[in-house]
Amino acid sequence: MIGSAFSDPVLAAQATFRAVLEATARPGTLARLAAPLAAPAPLSAGVAAVALTLCDQDTPIWLDPMLRKTPAVAEWLRFHTGARIVETPGSASFALAGAPAELPPFDRFNAGTLEYPDRSATIVLQVDSFREGPALRLSGPGIRQEQTVQIAPLPSDMVERLAANRRLFPRGVDLLLATETEIMALPRAVQVSGK
Repeated sequence: MIGSAFSDPVLAAQATFRAVLEATARPGTLARLAAPLAAPAPLSAGVAAVALTLCDQDTPIWLDPMLRKTPAVAEWLRFHTGARIVETPGSASFALAGAPAELPPFDRFNAGTLEYPDRSATIVLQVDSFREGPALRLSGPGIRQEQTVQIAPLPSDMVERLAANRRLFPRGVDLLLATETEIMALPRAVQVSGK
């Protein structure tokens, strides 16, 4: 049996969309996800809320091996969003990843083209904490001077990945990071360095 999604789909999707917009407009800041949601494990409520809000029948989704190994995750996403699950990261508009340490290199995802940079992928990365982990310094659009954040877990080479992604601008992938109740955005325009 497929579990339920948002208890109030319209209001919950609107609230989640506002949180995504807030996080994207101000990279490195946290936005609260207020809508309660019971997603099938190991999919976190935060990643599930973003998928329910931003994905539909025209959105190809890629699931990392951790999420893919539980058939209930793909079934739940297909049922509630209408999206199709694709086999390769490069075919996806949204990539949902539950195991940050095993995230494929960014060059395996669609970075868009110079003519259509908006057609790139958004990676929604499931993390445990925004209060632990190595410190990262962020600067760029939407950030006043500099912002320091902590995120755990992340791929060990995340600073290098984000620097290479930034060099592709206006192409490149965008990242949304989500715990159960909060999200943070690291858009392609952000500059990241280790502390």
